[in-house]
Amino acid sequence: MVFDSHSDIWSDVTVRSGNGETDIFRKYHYQRLQQGGIEGSIFAMWIDPPYDKEPDARLLQIMEAVEKEIPCCRDILRVVHDYEEMQQAKNEGIFYVFIGCEGLSGIGEDLEQIDRLYEFGVRHVSLTWNEQNSLASGIRGNEEMGLTKIGIQALRRIQERHMLFDVSHLNDKSFWDVMKHANGPVVATHSGSRSLCSVPRNLTDEMIKALVETGGMIGVNSYPDFISQNKNEQTVSTLARHIEHMADTAGIDRVGFGFDFCEFLKGGAPSLQGLKDASEVPNLLKAMQMIGFTQDDIEKVSYKNWHNVIKKII
Repeated sequence: MVFDSHSDIWSDVTVRSGNGETDIFRKYHYQRLQQGGIEGSIFAMWIDPPYDKEPDARLLQIMEAVEKEIPCCRDILRVVHDYEEMQQAKNEGIFYVFIGCEGLSGIGEDLEQIDRLYEFGVRHVSLTWNEQNSLASGIRGNEEMGLTKIGIQALRRIQERHMLFDVSHLNDKSFWDVMKHANGPVVATHSGSRSLCSVPRNLTDEMIKALVETGGMIGVNSYPDFISQNKNEQTVSTLARHIEHMADTAGIDRVGFGFDFCEFLKGGAPSLQGLKDASEVPNLLKAMQMIGFTQDDIEKVSYKNWHNVIKKII
């Protein structure tokens, strides 16, 4: 059993829905997830370029595609809104999904939209993708810019609504502003270790420890360029070492999976050797076992840790 805290499947649903397709999850994703033992996930609504030029229109388009898709696959997929609904779907053998929102560029400065997103079913939010917006700056924005005044208000509103607040993609200044103003657990749903791979999208050990002190946790990302800058080391074994380092730094109870698979997106994407997509997740579990993770450790990282955080926050 595996829980994946970050998936871009809604992006594929949006593109294919725009081309007139239906029942997209069943046709293109469900079998692969089953093969990998993934039983649930956060599917994030992501405003990808070039649609970021009109983020508000794109957000509405994604939401419409999601609404259209859900009835097509309700026998195999269920959008859940809290821990109890998640457990019920799990017990029934139905793939469970929390709707996420990866970046809030689509709401501008209208914080009332956060409440509307909550009513839509959103239970996970980050302030930015890589961009700089009116709330905060992502890793490709102004490195001197952190959370704005309205961004601090957005953080507080998100946490008051008991949604998962995600720091993935924030630049360093914004991250530390979140640590200063957060009032409750904070998570990073898809990040790696900067100690092992020095890229801005990854977290320093100091960041990892600060995040854990809030009561949150980290979902470790499998995107190759965040695993190693050496192409020969972009392997499932190196990913297992990231998980090991996270566990050593944060504690075994604060680490999970946030794979960020995106091989199905337009143009494809680089894939990790031994973990080309969700169907190969068992390879990672074997790699973890080979470097000393116990069965109990693997179960915690696979799903138990995320379930505990979801129960506490959502």
